[in-house]
Amino acid sequence: MALHIDYYASLNSPWTHMGAARIEAMAYAHGASLRIYPVDFGEIFANSGGLPLPRRSPQRQAYRLQELARWRERLGIPIHVQPKNFPSSEVLSAGCVIAIRETMGDQPAIKLAHAILKAVWQRELNAGEPETLAMLIKECGLDAEAVLKLGAEKRWTEQREADTKAALERGVFGAPSYVIGDDIFWGQDRLEFVERRLARG
Repeated sequence: MALHIDYYASLNSPWTHMGAARIEAMAYAHGASLRIYPVDFGEIFANSGGLPLPRRSPQRQAYRLQELARWRERLGIPIHVQPKNFPSSEVLSAGCVIAIRETMGDQPAIKLAHAILKAVWQRELNAGEPETLAMLIKECGLDAEAVLKLGAEKRWTEQREADTKAALERGVFGAPSYVIGDDIFWGQDRLEFVERRLARG
């Protein structure tokens, strides 16, 4: 039986961006389904002992920049380690991704989420601005006006809150997290283990 991956993502996370193409490719190669959850990692950090970036020690913040540069070179993904529009608001962008997931399906939701991440980390755009988000939605082949209107509905904020609560209950504490059954794989640097798990079936 084909496996399923629950994909807990932050639309501001460089690590989510660096794993984006690979998790899609792995799911496809192994015939696994993939569902994205752009949950509220501020809430998750507050309830799991994590700290948002501005509250981390200077040593940890400096090391993060070194690691971003190392992984940029290792993966050949041309990110800006300190992009102009980081962090961008996820209020509307997450609403749009969830709305698409629930009304159009997983694949178009993932496509938009990954376009948002690329916009922040490679294109240095502000994906939290409606005008920029509309452009990204259009580039994904969707009706920007309709998706923005749909994504602004309160029900998707409530859905995100429910998804965040469910993520915490499953043991998710960082982004990205790939969950297969009871197995949690935290970080794009754990994708090798995701692939091994998928290969086992």
